[in-house]
Formats: sequence, structure tokens, C-alpha cells
Amino acid sequence: MEFKELDPRLSRALSKLNFHKPTLIQTKAIPLALAGKDILARARTGSGKTAAYCLPIVQKILLAKDALPESSSERTTTRSIILVPTRELAVQVTKFLNDLLIYCSKDVKVTNLAGNIPMQLQKSILSEMPDIVVATPSRVLAHLESQSLIVCNSLESLVIDEADLILSYGYEEDLQKILTFLPKIFQSLLMSATLTKDVENLKQLLLRNPVILTLHEEKEETNLLTQYAVRCSEIDKFLLIYVILKLRLIKGKCIIFVNDIDRCYRLKLFLEQFSIKSCVLNSELPLNSRYHIVQEFNKGVYDYIVATDEGDFKNSESNVDEETQTNKKSSLEKKSEKKSRLQQKDKEYGVSRGVDFINVAAVINFDFPTSAKSYTHRVGRTARANQRGMSLSFVVPKELVGQNKNVTCSTAKYDEKIYARVEKKQSLTNSIIKPYSFNDMKQVEGFRYRMEDALRAVTRIAVREARLKDVKSEILNSEKLKSHFEDNPNDLKILRHDTTIHPARVQQHMKHIPSYLMPKIAPPSGASSTHDDDDSNLGHIPFRKNSQNNHRQSRSSKNRHFTHKKRKNDPLKTFSIDDDFSTKKRQRKN
Repeated sequence: MEFKELDPRLSRALSKLNFHKPTLIQTKAIPLALAGKDILARARTGSGKTAAYCLPIVQKILLAKDALPESSSERTTTRSIILVPTRELAVQVTKFLNDLLIYCSKDVKVTNLAGNIPMQLQKSILSEMPDIVVATPSRVLAHLESQSLIVCNSLESLVIDEADLILSYGYEEDLQKILTFLPKIFQSLLMSATLTKDVENLKQLLLRNPVILTLHEEKEETNLLTQYAVRCSEIDKFLLIYVILKLRLIKGKCIIFVNDIDRCYRLKLFLEQFSIKSCVLNSELPLNSRYHIVQEFNKGVYDYIVATDEGDFKNSESNVDEETQTNKKSSLEKKSEKKSRLQQKDKEYGVSRGVDFINVAAVINFDFPTSAKSYTHRVGRTARANQRGMSLSFVVPKELVGQNKNVTCSTAKYDEKIYARVEKKQSLTNSIIKPYSFNDMKQVEGFRYRMEDALRAVTRIAVREARLKDVKSEILNSEKLKSHFEDNPNDLKILRHDTTIHPARVQQHMKHIPSYLMPKIAPPSGASSTHDDDDSNLGHIPFRKNSQNNHRQSRSSKNRHFTHKKRKNDPLKTFSIDDDFSTKKRQRKN
């Protein structure tokens, strides 16, 4: 990445991180930030916003420190605060900053306050006056109020990353209180994937003569994401997910989104019946475990993550009428009473936003999201960094809602309403959600009895016990991660998160698919014309047999033919009555 004014130590670090060419947001924002301008930047997730604000912050701190004498007390002051909506994003930003500071770590200190470290211990860390503080608004406010963090005279820059999500998480009051502790003059940088009314209000409150960067993607980049939707019943969701994953119709890593934690475990247990391994990622798991799961997924250790997003603890769709919201609230309260034995959810958790998933081939909305905004954030996990990706969403029509009570999701009744909003929103950006249907559903129907058999094994008791077992084991894993594995990073390879948690009844015959069930049909309608010959680079769903499977079958057929020839030596087939009689006669004579 070439910026002539950057410190040589930062340029070396960027070269080591393989940052050779700046993205559009970095090209526009970094010079403006170095010039001291307030910035409101709107750019899609994965466009490089983190580097766009981290580089100018570190550069300005290095310049300021180089200009001061060694003995000056101003060298040890907190100069920058970075506010993020989730703990996962705080870990990600802190890691990037530490990588950036590899050649000047003694000159600039970074502290992450968003973890599970007790307040008292964080106070002792803050007493050393770190240069950059990364945290959620609630944690920063707590330290400002306790006076363990004092920035009224020293703060030079404030960054609010994912500003729209911070506001949707209910941090607006915290932000207003934080501003009362800050100096009158400081640089502000707001980064957001969408520009909502709340972000506009925050701009009026925080920014002074800002430069507004609204960066639209090029046509080539907007076409990198191919979107599909399937209208089906609740039980058909399980049928299709089984067929798609078991036959490897999606190539590469996949994130499967559901709308509540129980659904995470129900789907994981269901897939286990067919020996399909997956990880569960939700707000109930400890932070260390969640971060490790994401790391292992990015490394390619796991192929499938079954995840909930921020919809876990929000009132779903803000635009749904008040009656709907109150009904949702009461149902959520009832559920929370029943699940009192389980660990409380992390209110600062988020998967669809703020977590850097790498090389995700496909996103499957197993449960359709509860808002158009959430849909955008979910599918934004794929088709990043100039790579192709696809999304597949299951939509339950109104007339099919509630037909299968044992597997019904409470949010399914809103699917069609939210889907209409999503279509309208996507049309504004010239994006189309294509209908996805198999040309011959009879081929899929052959798998139905196996799907139903597997679902019968995944009972409510099995789901509840699996959930308890997984949380307990992950708490233990989290403690191990916290202590021993910090000093022994190689031992992390032993720790797995996609192990079998509590299969109610695993049937061995479900593991393999008999040859008569293998489909012999063309690609489904709606999928045949996507990206021409680029299917190998895409999480595409061609409903056809894999060439590797064909090779295996042809090889196995040769083996069968070979075995058939060898059976000529079978004693039952070469048995001769005359030979046997003559042999016995000779024995009698002797």
C-alpha cells in the first residue's frame, strides 16, 4: 500500500501483511484523515474500512510522539478511542492494530476493553495510559464514569465503527454520555455500511464540517454476489439442506443462519445424523470460544458454521407494527423463563456484522432474517474482497406456516413480508434475487424418508441437553484458551468445536447415500446461467453429480466387474461330482 507520508515502520508492516494496493475507501479516506478532517464514510462490509481509520490514527500518534522529548508526560496519554458494537469486532480491530505495530510496538500501546476481563483489572491496565483504547460504548462509559479513563485533555481522535449497528444495539444514550467526558475539539471518524436516520442524527451531534464519502461499488463488484430464494415449507428446509450439503452441491465454506439458539442445535444434531460436521456460533458461547471458532473456520478447519446473528436479542424487525413487537416480546420473555438454567446471552455479540469471515463461498438463510437490513448484513459475509459468492434463502409462504409444528420457527410468519422488503431494497441497487427450484423434485423426494427419520431422532430433550452440554464444554474450552493456550498456541490444533455434542440416536446407515438415490438430472432452473464457466470459484448449487463421484462410481464398477471374473475359482461353481467320486474311491482302496 503506497502512501508517501506513512512512517517507514508502518510501510514495512503493511508489506508484511500483504497490503499492496489500497481499496477505494482507503484511497479516499486515509489522506483526508491524515489532514485532520472529520469523515463520515459509507462503504460495504469487507471493503477495508478498518485499515482506513487505523492507519491514520497510528501515523498521527507516531508523529506526535517523535516530536516530543523522551521525558515529556504527554508521551503517555490516551490519544484515540475506537468504539465498536461487538466484542468480536473489538478483538479483530485490536489484532489488526497489533499487526500494524509489529515494528513499533514499544512506541504505541493498544488496549482492548471489550473482553471479559474484570473492571478492576482493566483499571490497572488503563493506569498505564495506553495510546489507543478499543471497546464497546458501554465499557468505555463505565471507565469514564469511574475516572479510570481520563481523556478530557488528551483525546485527539474518536472512531465509531459500524455506526449504524452501534445505534441499533441501543448504544445511543451511552454515546451521548460519552461525549460529555470528551474535550471540545477532536477528530471524529464515522464508519458505516448503511446511512440510516440515526446515523444522520449522530453526524449532526458529533461531526464538524465532515467530508461524506458514499462509495458505490463498480458493476463488476456488485455482480459478484448471486442471490437465490426458495419458497418451501418448514420441513422442506431440512430436506433441501440435507440434499445440498450431503451431495456437496455447495463448494467451499458456508455460513448457515438461523433465528434462535435452539434452532442452532436442532440443525446441528440433524446434520450429525448424516455425519455432516458443523460448528455452532451464538451469543450463549464464551467470547474466547467464539473467537477461536471464527479463526479455525477462516483457516479452513471447519466447512460449516450454524450461526445466529444480532437478531437473538433485538426486537427483530423495527418496522413491524407495535402489536407484532409486543407479541414477540412476550414470547421471548416466556422462552427466557424456560431457559433460566442456560447461560445468559452476550448482549454485545454479533455474527452477521463485525466479524471478519474469510473466503466464505455461500451464505444460507435457513431461517429468513427478520429485517431487510439484517438480510443485507448476512449476505455481506460472502462475495468479499473481489471474490464471487452466493446466497440461498428459504422463504416459508403464509399458507405453509405452522404446518409442521415440531420444526416451525416463530419468525416464519413474517417471511413473505420481509422478503418483499428485501426484494424492493435489492432492486434499488440493480440486484435480483432469483427463484431457485429443481427441475425434477422427484429426485429430491427420494431423500425425504431419510430426512424424516433423522428429524424424529432430534427431539426437544435432545436439543436441550445438547445445548447444555455444548455450553458447559465451551466454558471449559474458553478457560483453557484463556490461560494455557496463550503460551502454547500450537496446542489449539487439538481443540475442536465441531465434535458430536449429543446425538439422540445416530443411525449408521444414514451416513452413506445409496447409488439409487443419487440424482441424474440437469442443474436446477435459475442456476444454469450463473457466471458461465466460473462455477469452480463459486459456492454454486448445481444439482448434478460431482465428477469425482462419477469417477469413484466408474472405478467401483470396474472393481465389481473384476471381482465377478475372479469368482470363477469359487469352489461352489467348480465343484465336479465325477472328480469327487473318483477321489473317494481311491481313498477306500488305500
